[in-house]
Amino acid sequence: MANYAIGDIQGCYQELILLLDKINFNSSEDRLWLCGDLVNRGPDSLKCLEFLHSIKQNCLITLGNHDLHLIALAEGVSELSKTDTLKDLLQSRSLDLYIKWLKQLPLIQADTLVSKGIKKEYIMTHAGVPPHWSLEEAKQHSNEISKNLNSPILSKHFLKNMYGNEPSSDSKNISKDERLRLHTNYFTRMRFCDERGRIELKNKGNPANAPQGFKPWFKNELKIMEESTHLLFGHWAALKGITGVHNITALDTGCIWGERLTAINLEDGRVFSCNRVN
Repeated sequence: MANYAIGDIQGCYQELILLLDKINFNSSEDRLWLCGDLVNRGPDSLKCLEFLHSIKQNCLITLGNHDLHLIALAEGVSELSKTDTLKDLLQSRSLDLYIKWLKQLPLIQADTLVSKGIKKEYIMTHAGVPPHWSLEEAKQHSNEISKNLNSPILSKHFLKNMYGNEPSSDSKNISKDERLRLHTNYFTRMRFCDERGRIELKNKGNPANAPQGFKPWFKNELKIMEESTHLLFGHWAALKGITGVHNITALDTGCIWGERLTAINLEDGRVFSCNRVN
């Protein structure tokens, strides 16, 4: 069995299938690590979900901000934006099935694999992990978000309140809604933060142009990192797959922006890519 980590698909179904052909993916043996943003902005979000749902037993997936936005749209608590490409998916007869499945996906995935003869714990989120969280804490925060997302009573309230850039840091004084919004932003939207976990969400560009007082989140000293830890994340296409940090891998190589979709074999480190088709 081989494990392949793939960056943000965002509805690029043709590229996904070409990439899986390139790695000779075997759906009865191999496993995909998908870091979220399965849908939106690309042309074939419905086809992506149809396919991924059909092989869901062979996938480890974390939710991304676009996946959460789809759920909010389906729940009627948000409206389509000009850049959304989700109409066919929202009109699908299978929408309820896909939304139920997505809501059950966590914000963090972790598993131990042997890579190049060394046992490693791979940890994956969509955007990253703030400096002050351990793995145990990250899992607890993911579980809290999932509990609210899957509650018949709490789900719509959570989805209505997840949008926004504030608060920017953890505090005992913030409300439950604010805490959930912040933690959702850590998992799904974070790019820049400081060593205390204060995030800046307006800047989406090159790490070299970090806002004053901030740096790429993975350049901070991270509580979650152990000697055998390897972090996987997507979300930040401007990185072009490069972090410059040992054992932290950026998976989003900008397929939706005309670049390529990338898969990494976690056992041997080989990298496979497929260029944007159209």
